[in-house]
Amino acid sequence: MKIGIDFGITHTDVAISNDQGTNFQTLKSLDMNQDLQNIFDSVEKPENIKKIFVTGGKSSDLPKTLNGLPVSHKNEIDSIALGAKQLYDLKESALIVSTGTGTACVHFDGKNGNHLGGIAVGGGMLCGLGSLLFNNGDALEIDEFAEKGDKSKIDFLIGDVVNKIGNLSPEITAANFGKAVNSEFATMENVAASLCNMIGEVIGTIAYLNAFLLGVDKVYFIGRTALLKNVQAGIGERLQLAGIKGIYAENCEYANALGCIEN
Repeated sequence: MKIGIDFGITHTDVAISNDQGTNFQTLKSLDMNQDLQNIFDSVEKPENIKKIFVTGGKSSDLPKTLNGLPVSHKNEIDSIALGAKQLYDLKESALIVSTGTGTACVHFDGKNGNHLGGIAVGGGMLCGLGSLLFNNGDALEIDEFAEKGDKSKIDFLIGDVVNKIGNLSPEITAANFGKAVNSEFATMENVAASLCNMIGEVIGTIAYLNAFLLGVDKVYFIGRTALLKNVQAGIGERLQLAGIKGIYAENCEYANALGCIEN
């Protein structure tokens, strides 16, 4: 049995690989030592663990052995690339966008991962602004609020501002939070819808710009943030403008944990 662990700021993701296949689990991040103990406690027959692989966060601070087991420290960019390779069966040049606390763009060249860059917009911003705006920093709950809201009550759309710009739909965002000066419609649900959409649009924009850079027409997403329904809708809107397709695999939130395990 091999265990891959991705230490995140809010979640610690785990991939447990054995002869029967790979199982995944998620724990709320506490501190690394407590997280590790919780993982050991959750594994059936921990005596069968042969090696531990770690990535993300400050995992490089961990010792080379834990409970007598060898610990292999893996670069996060390599883990992103190799995890996506397995999830999407990638065999040639591809763009991977990792959406966690922040957002990173990685080029998989058919063998290795190369970091193209990233932005500080992602799940951390969603939770932080959610806490400031309506005293709730839970990403899933914010997404649920957004589902009941109407972002057009908070955002200026192109149709609000001009009659026409080229072939752009009048429903496309012209200014995020542009209508928020009118507090009449600034309900928690509408603000959440605008917030999720803004984060999705920013991620979608950096994704399609990097897709253009690489000359590809698909983006392979990993991480939790892009799985939030209203964030994903914002991503999709931007990708559609550029003729780029976004792809989301089952268990893509566990890509880093999966990718750090050596076969």
